[in-house]
Amino acid sequence: METERLHLIPLTAKQLKLWTENRPALEKELNCSYQAAPLEGLFLEIVKGQTEKAASDEANYRYHTFWFLVRKTDRMVVGAAGFKDVPDGNGEIEIGYGLGKRFEHNGYMTEAVKAMCGWALEQKGIAHIIAETDIDSPASQNILKRCGFSLYKQEDTCWWRL
Repeated sequence: METERLHLIPLTAKQLKLWTENRPALEKELNCSYQAAPLEGLFLEIVKGQTEKAASDEANYRYHTFWFLVRKTDRMVVGAAGFKDVPDGNGEIEIGYGLGKRFEHNGYMTEAVKAMCGWALEQKGIAHIIAETDIDSPASQNILKRCGFSLYKQEDTCWWRL
């Protein structure tokens, strides 16, 4: 998928595995340079879990994977986004996202989330997209607002729906 400034690349299960085990090989395969958030700690564990889901449900891998946000001008990976599972019985799917710190406040994530949500809403069985943000995360909340999401629940975190 393409936006004005980005290529959005949904990683296959094989590519997710390369990301966790041999990033230079993945960069070579995708002709890119990964400069986004470090793949460590909880983030690394999440990616490994998604790798298993993507491998076991290849037909729906786009819902289990991370999509690299690759800047067109220099093929640099500035962030990643993804859906957290296949749509539930109510046609709802959750999106999550993150950027490398040095790429924040440039509109990349708004651009990517708009495109990914547009794609998702065209898929069979998807009626709504939800997202969770921390209460003290105005930048992430602003991304969702710019993409047309509305706040529908606030407890320990904020929940948004498109």
